[in-house]
Amino acid sequence: MARKSSSSGSGSKATGAQITADSSKGESLETLRSRIDILDHELVELLNRRAEIATQIGRLKALQNLEIWSPAREEEVLARALKIHKGPLPAETLRLIFRELMSGSRAIQRNLRVACLGPKHSYSYLASIAKFGHSVEHVPVASIAAVFEEVNRRHVQFGLVPLENSTDGRIADTLEMFARLPGMKIRAEVRLRIRHCLIGKGEWAQVRRVYSKAQAISQCRHWLSKNLPDAQLIEVVSTAAAAEFAESEPYAAAIASRQAAEAHGLRLLVENIEDSRHNVTRFAVIAQQDEQPTGRDKTTIMVSLPHHSGSLARAIEPFAKCGVNMTWIESFPTAENPPDRDPTYLFFIDIDGHWQDEPVNKALDLLRKRADRLEVLGSYPRSDCVEG
Repeated sequence: MARKSSSSGSGSKATGAQITADSSKGESLETLRSRIDILDHELVELLNRRAEIATQIGRLKALQNLEIWSPAREEEVLARALKIHKGPLPAETLRLIFRELMSGSRAIQRNLRVACLGPKHSYSYLASIAKFGHSVEHVPVASIAAVFEEVNRRHVQFGLVPLENSTDGRIADTLEMFARLPGMKIRAEVRLRIRHCLIGKGEWAQVRRVYSKAQAISQCRHWLSKNLPDAQLIEVVSTAAAAEFAESEPYAAAIASRQAAEAHGLRLLVENIEDSRHNVTRFAVIAQQDEQPTGRDKTTIMVSLPHHSGSLARAIEPFAKCGVNMTWIESFPTAENPPDRDPTYLFFIDIDGHWQDEPVNKALDLLRKRADRLEVLGSYPRSDCVEG
């Protein structure tokens, strides 16, 4: 007969703090489940106590006219939790628990609306879930331009748009909208690991048409040419829309997420068909407000330069002079380019640090004197790569 711990059983006065991680080898299933029950009871009480404090914080923020959502604070909370984490619970599981905990706490304070490129189960939608959790109202719209307009018209508090992909580079529609709508700010970033799946109703060998968004097809082009060389590749507005076609048509498949397959009742024909195993899309959370410094920031700027030799080299010189690291640069043609002249370009640049940091501020002041136009699109906390 297995010996029971004195802290278990009906009417036990033991608390979770008294339950050690190293349980006796001889304990029964009933005893171990009793330990779990005690801990679950305490967890529920602690979670609700935390939510009560979050509600008080929400009231103070309202009195001080402060934003409910603070990406810097949430990054800090998550980093602290992961730092003290010793396992055996996987770190990704802990991250998801805290994401939903903070999402639920925000929902008690105020209902937030976030626009993203939809429909549900698109990668933009998954990135929105990864950043905000499920306890916000995710508003799927039909285009990147529509995300910007929803934020600009104050129909939503935040929007989420793809900014760049590690395989395909810049997302032109996003850069164009930053140029068209001055004053829009990047409030946070989401770096989402993209895992493409071939999904459908039939067998892999029966696939004659493959639907997906242009970028997803591009990120799987080598796999497709090798494994489905005769299939017709058809571009649609999103990977989630591709799943709808695969659901309704015979001999059709889609390149989409595992979640899209589950939502549409489709089979996972092949998983992880992306050509690069380090396929990451960086998304920007856009809003009409700035974010405060955290000490772990990056800044994105948009620059228009004089159209003459050496203007770019001269423009970025202040970064080296002030010890500011430049991590990303993309060129984008301006909308005013006449057909009979060489095009002029906007440059989108990422640098380490917050625009309020002295070295960054000094470098931007020097750059501003050498540019036709300089706009700080936002300073925001750097984020680690997450799974969708």
